[in-house]
Amino acid sequence: MTSNTYDERNTSGILFDGAEGLRNKTVMVTGATGLIGRTLIGYLMMLNRQHQFATRVVAVARDRQKAEALLGKENDMLTIHCHDFSQPSELALEQKVDYIIHLASPTASRFFLEHPAATLLTTLHGTEAVLNYARHRQVEGMVYVSSLEAYGQVTDDSQPLTEDIQGYVNPIDSRSSYPTAKRAAEALCHAYAAEHGVRVCIARLAQTFGEGVAADDQRVFAQFARSAVNHTDIVLHTKGELCRCYCHTTDAAEALLLLAMRGAAGEAYNVAHPDSYISIIDMARMVCREFAPDTKVVVVPKEGMGYSPTTKLRLDTTKMEALGWKPLTPLREMFRLLIESFRKA
Repeated sequence: MTSNTYDERNTSGILFDGAEGLRNKTVMVTGATGLIGRTLIGYLMMLNRQHQFATRVVAVARDRQKAEALLGKENDMLTIHCHDFSQPSELALEQKVDYIIHLASPTASRFFLEHPAATLLTTLHGTEAVLNYARHRQVEGMVYVSSLEAYGQVTDDSQPLTEDIQGYVNPIDSRSSYPTAKRAAEALCHAYAAEHGVRVCIARLAQTFGEGVAADDQRVFAQFARSAVNHTDIVLHTKGELCRCYCHTTDAAEALLLLAMRGAAGEAYNVAHPDSYISIIDMARMVCREFAPDTKVVVVPKEGMGYSPTTKLRLDTTKMEALGWKPLTPLREMFRLLIESFRKA
């Protein structure tokens, strides 16, 4: 199972605002074996264990063996359903669910670069399948988990980005397959809300991490954490000028569950810790300074790595916080927890 951050946060019995609405409900989580999916399911199981919520979970994943290894065997509160969202097929699940968190999506930059068609089609096929299920089963709420990359290239960070602003995306660049797919899926969600009355909203999620990140994860935060653990210099293959916000896994899990219950149909919400906005190079320097002061940052430019274009994505989280959500874990603490989990691995 995933990290126990959700246990640590709730030992005092404090629940996030709105959590009571999950009692005796059934929640479907697609992309269940990914980091956020595992955290969500672990969080819901914690609610059952510590607060007797009797919340049932339907975990949707491609590989049953992997799902059982990461989530445990099926039981009264957990059902595993296998589905491959890369194929244009109906989500053949008869079980009635109340809420859906749709996370299934390609996530690796190199994959976007090498498989742009698969990136686009998997995102659209998967979202269409889940929206059709939500429509015909009349679910109470669905959240499509998009990305801050849907904003495209933004160069002015003098004001935080609200959900109505869009930057530039070049549709004929392979790396653009990911933000383009996210935008298209967002548009599909809005269309199903407007035309079919599906109560679906969109979470534009900042890059999210914490305990439970795989030891071989190649995203930048994981590379920085491994450098701190091994006391090796952090090597950047760009100038590190890209700036963005981040979010801890448990904060993200709470936000997604709250959106399922309270989010407005067809609307988008930024999900990030507002104080986490930082450039890649400054984040590298922070990790060296705070966790491995005997190391330094080295810049060695390298082409063809599949990194997103240099942009400045400072997210405004006012709309999300108005629903009652408040992120609790700052960036330094995210890294402390991640580094500790790598040391224990």
